Amino acid sequence: MVYDLEQENKEILARYKDLISNTYRTLDEEQNKLIRKAFDIALDAHKDQRRKTGEPYIYHPIEVAKIVANEIGLGATSIACALLHDVIEDSDYTYEDLKKIFGKKIADIVNGLTKISVMNHQNISIQSENYRKLLLTLSEDFRVILIKIADRLHNMRTLESMTPEKQKKIASETVYIYAPLAHRLGLYNIKSELEDLSLKFNNPDVYWDISEKLELAKENREKYVQEFTKEVSEQLAEEGLNFSIKGRAKAISSIYRKMLKQGVTFDEVFDNYAIRIIYKSDAKNEKFLAWKIYSIVTDLYHSNPQRMRDWISQPRSTGYESLHLTVLGPDKKWIEVQIRSERMDDIAEKGVAAHYKYKEGFRQNTDEKNFERWVTEIREVLENQQELSTTELLDNIKLNLYSKEVFVFTPKGEIKILPIGSTALDFAFSVHSDLGTKCLGAKVNGKLVPISYVLQNGDQVDILSSQNQKPKLDWLDIVVTSKAKSKIKAYLNSHKNEASQEGKETLQRKLRHAKINFNDEEINKMQKFFNLKTSQELFMAFQDGTLDTGDLRKYIESKSVFNNLLNRLRKSPTKNQLYEEAPETNLDMIVFGKDEEKMNYSFAKCCTVIPGDKIFGFITISDGIKVHNDNCPNAINLRAQYDYRVLPAKWVNEESFKNRIKIEIEGLDRMGMINDITAVISNNMSMDMKSMSIESNNGIFLGNINLEVKNKSQLEETFKQLKNINGVSRVKRL
Repeated sequence: MVYDLEQENKEILARYKDLISNTYRTLDEEQNKLIRKAFDIALDAHKDQRRKTGEPYIYHPIEVAKIVANEIGLGATSIACALLHDVIEDSDYTYEDLKKIFGKKIADIVNGLTKISVMNHQNISIQSENYRKLLLTLSEDFRVILIKIADRLHNMRTLESMTPEKQKKIASETVYIYAPLAHRLGLYNIKSELEDLSLKFNNPDVYWDISEKLELAKENREKYVQEFTKEVSEQLAEEGLNFSIKGRAKAISSIYRKMLKQGVTFDEVFDNYAIRIIYKSDAKNEKFLAWKIYSIVTDLYHSNPQRMRDWISQPRSTGYESLHLTVLGPDKKWIEVQIRSERMDDIAEKGVAAHYKYKEGFRQNTDEKNFERWVTEIREVLENQQELSTTELLDNIKLNLYSKEVFVFTPKGEIKILPIGSTALDFAFSVHSDLGTKCLGAKVNGKLVPISYVLQNGDQVDILSSQNQKPKLDWLDIVVTSKAKSKIKAYLNSHKNEASQEGKETLQRKLRHAKINFNDEEINKMQKFFNLKTSQELFMAFQDGTLDTGDLRKYIESKSVFNNLLNRLRKSPTKNQLYEEAPETNLDMIVFGKDEEKMNYSFAKCCTVIPGDKIFGFITISDGIKVHNDNCPNAINLRAQYDYRVLPAKWVNEESFKNRIKIEIEGLDRMGMINDITAVISNNMSMDMKSMSIESNNGIFLGNINLEVKNKSQLEETFKQLKNINGVSRVKRL
């Protein structure tokens, strides 16, 4: 391919000028020189390189630097690092070279970014350690993560050049790891865009459907916002307030989550757009003015008290501050209103990076302390959970990333912020690890409660402890915080040998009473029977009570020939089971991979598929290929964590297929409703209805129906006809 190098050089210069158009006004001469030097090195390093699109590679670091500067709001050092972020990985420049040119700090940040980049090219066992590295960089220099998020955002914005399989892999990894990190770092706009772009590539039909509906509603939405703004603005101006009002549509991914969670259509989503009132204020009057504006808005419009959120009196642990309320605006439509100062808005837009602009006068370092405390907890979790798989590790970390919060108090009145669902035992570990390991129970608001008590907002918690108390395996089922889980696992691991010996002695006694020899052969048989990998696991199971005398009795009974035969008879498949497995024996319906090969497969139980659904194959460890729906709740995790085991799949023969699915239908109860529903299913669509259950409450019915479906088009036509029945408000596939 022939490239117009002169035109490309002009474009590179134009992009660089766009980058520095703001920095020249806000940074000093030395800082601007640093950015120029970084640009020159990056330009030299990438001079012969191109992206998948064919564009000069230097476009990418320039765009990442723009995101870092304008959308995250970082300074000269971070902008320079963004320009240099691929230099060590993709050129002859080394860490030592950058250290000589720019100094240790910039070289360290770029080196940290290089380490993270490696994980995209390595297999899953190595990925696990790289995810740890990614998160550990938070406690070294949080700018590494912020620049990496900017890097990922630009890659997502330019993902069209990749193959569909690669798009889904990167999109799944993004929504699984980077969006939660952006959320926890307070980068809410970036988090929303990452989730929207992930939805665009993981589920394009849904993305474009919602996008088109938002575009169609844009004119009406803008008129509505203008009408609302006019009335509110007049009242705020009368009070002499300095403010601005913005209207915006909710994120596509946010609307889709609500549709799934509430089982509603786009038109039925409660509030698709929001108003933001941003006011100027000094530190002294900041809270007062927020509540004054709240009072003015609620005097004009009726509010829904159940949807009121006060994050000004008690900010989120991310540092986010705002008042959220939902009011019945013009034309009796619900609309969300967010009230925040310019400082609060800056922090809401740019997250933890913005905290350092507001050192004096405002909330003294509270947000930074929250962030630093979270970083410390992340490091503890990573250091204490070396044996966890990637999925387990990230699931534990995500408890700290996405969970809603509960605010409780120590006996001295200190506030502790924990994920919602946290227990008294979680609280004990949040105070101190030793207090957690010795926790017996707690006094909550003066009343004795067990360690499993679930904390409520405003609880005052006093932990009761004993030197004789020790963590137990079942404690892992009680706690939800990653810190508590990691500390309990660390204790149990360090005491494995002691516990194993106790369990071994317990099992020896039980076998002696049952007149069974305790030897290696018997232990191996027991391991297989209880599906355990090692004898140590077996001994520990008897030590901690996971296995008991009743379980041992089952093992002894299984040694009888009669009982073995009886067990086989018990496991004989029923007619229904034979029917359900039938589709899995037809190997001519689905082909896999680029070469469209026929392979043995079975259908995953975590989702249902019917011909016409978008599907993929997943190579399991022991059960061969499992076929999943693209919308399977596990699809994102599988693609993000085990992309090398995902196979493209497509339907080739749909005629002989029937699968059983469940649908939910809701509407106004009336005489003849059931007859109308069954007429559509059995008569109009000639479908086999296997079961139906309908409940009615206060004139509203809710039904679950099991159907045999041939393909997606048959199901869609059924849904269309059911929705046309008088009184039916909602139909969805479960």
